[in-house]
Amino acid sequence: MKEKTMAAEPVAPEHVRELLAAWRTNDRATIFLVRRLPKDVWPSPIPGVPRLTVRMIAAHIHNARCGWIRSLGERDGIEPPARVDRRRVGRAELARALSRSSRGIADLIRLGASRGGRVPRATWQNFPTDLAHFLSYFVAHEAHHRGQLIMICHQLGRRLPSAVADGVWQWTRLARE
Repeated sequence: MKEKTMAAEPVAPEHVRELLAAWRTNDRATIFLVRRLPKDVWPSPIPGVPRLTVRMIAAHIHNARCGWIRSLGERDGIEPPARVDRRRVGRAELARALSRSSRGIADLIRLGASRGGRVPRATWQNFPTDLAHFLSYFVAHEAHHRGQLIMICHQLGRRLPSAVADGVWQWTRLARE
């Protein structure tokens, strides 16, 4: 299905603030979980996929953000942060890196707002370029991996405390942080 091209209209500042707030809440949920994953689970292989570890899935979230920032924003001056080494990154280091890549995604949202509500398009991109779809894609991607990480901990016999597993869903609290 071909995407409709629409005339560029300014995005109301309050809508930009809402999109940025939603993104930041999602980012806080991801960082909340990364910081609370058990240290001994971090290097553990994934059940059924022994070449992949908990650390690698968590690092993928940041590295995926970096790839999107590079492909969509670099030509418009948005500097992508450095990727992390998915085989060596620690939890605290990844949390700091996620904060950097979150700022890059926020910059893409601002860029899209300045371009009439559309982010630049990558030739291989698999979603529409409007800001609502853009944000939905990233939130869905990260929620998928947060759920994966919580389930893997359970499969490894290290079920997370409910304050952690449920904490990623406390968006009212996370939005206030």
